[in-house]
Amino acid sequence: MKLLLFSDVHRDLDAARKLVEKAREVDVVVGAGDFAVVHEGLEETIGVLSAIDRPAVLVPGNGETDDDLAAASAAWTTAAVCHGRGIEIEGLAFFGLGGGIPTTPWSWSFDLTEDEARAMLADCPAGAVLVVHSPPHGHVDLADDRHLGSAAILDAIREKEPPLVVCGHIHACWEQEVAIGPTREINAGPRGVVVELPD
Repeated sequence: MKLLLFSDVHRDLDAARKLVEKAREVDVVVGAGDFAVVHEGLEETIGVLSAIDRPAVLVPGNGETDDDLAAASAAWTTAAVCHGRGIEIEGLAFFGLGGGIPTTPWSWSFDLTEDEARAMLADCPAGAVLVVHSPPHGHVDLADDRHLGSAAILDAIREKEPPLVVCGHIHACWEQEVAIGPTREINAGPRGVVVELPD
């Protein structure tokens, strides 16, 4: 299965249009959050991306809420917002969790505490592709010499061993890839990264 992974479009409509073009060559599209900028521009960005006719798995970033993302993408018939829940596409399980984890210093940010994230990740099936906005602690999460990722997400990866983790949030690490045990993890970024998973 061929996947197009992206994150952090942040109202860049040109980037969104390019992702629509790239999506024609893949089976599934994964959007790891931050379609808006501080809750602005979500509808415009999703309006462009909704031209994608492939199945799409979306999670909210910290720049939009799960409810706002669900409302904005209601007419995007091939998209599913997965925040604390999963979906199966062509026999492959996906599970999503959005928001900033751990909580950010910004009052406007859509965030979860580590404890809230841990509780929501408990329902992730073993072996599912994990789509999160925030990276796991210590992996593609370095900004200003600090690791800003989530311990709860790292623990879930070690326990559930997903074949792939898609994240964003930390702009300095866009398009970086690491391995956590058997898991491949990619901080996708707005240009989009195409990967192939074995059937």
